[in-house]
Amino acid sequence: MSYQRTKGQWFKGRKLSARVPRLMSDLTDAALAAEGDYVAFERLFRKYLSPVYSLCARLSGSRDRGAELTEEVFVSAWARLRQFRGGDGFDVWLRRLAADVTLTKSETHDGDAATVEPGGESIDLDQAVDRLPTEARRILVLHDVEGFRHEDIAEILGITPGASIAKLRRARVLLKESLGR
Repeated sequence: MSYQRTKGQWFKGRKLSARVPRLMSDLTDAALAAEGDYVAFERLFRKYLSPVYSLCARLSGSRDRGAELTEEVFVSAWARLRQFRGGDGFDVWLRRLAADVTLTKSETHDGDAATVEPGGESIDLDQAVDRLPTEARRILVLHDVEGFRHEDIAEILGITPGASIAKLRRARVLLKESLGR
């Protein structure tokens, strides 16, 4: 039998996944940052800047607004790091925080939400998603792009999991119409 030792633990007969060192690194950096280590927080910032920006931009429907919201997410993350418990991993905690911040801040900007205009010229998928009504875009991005479960989406948006499923179906129909399919 082969044994592999990592951080004081023995793993019998199997290789460690590549995710273990990344998780340990994130947990270590999060713990250090929670104690005020700016360098550890900068490592997390650099690692997750792109995915957080992508989520914020898609949920808000605007690249410019996404950049503003990304800054707010990291300011909020710095302030809330002591609340991070490490259960699902830092990346899951940060994405959840990004979704919460974006959706909370975007509620004041919903008056200028895009609408779907079926037919017409060919557009790419990102443009079609951006043109979805706000609620449809949020559900679609959270589920299909970011991989949140319906239970998580329901909690974030304050709806039931069944409503999340129904709204996702409707968002997909609107997206197909927007793409002319």
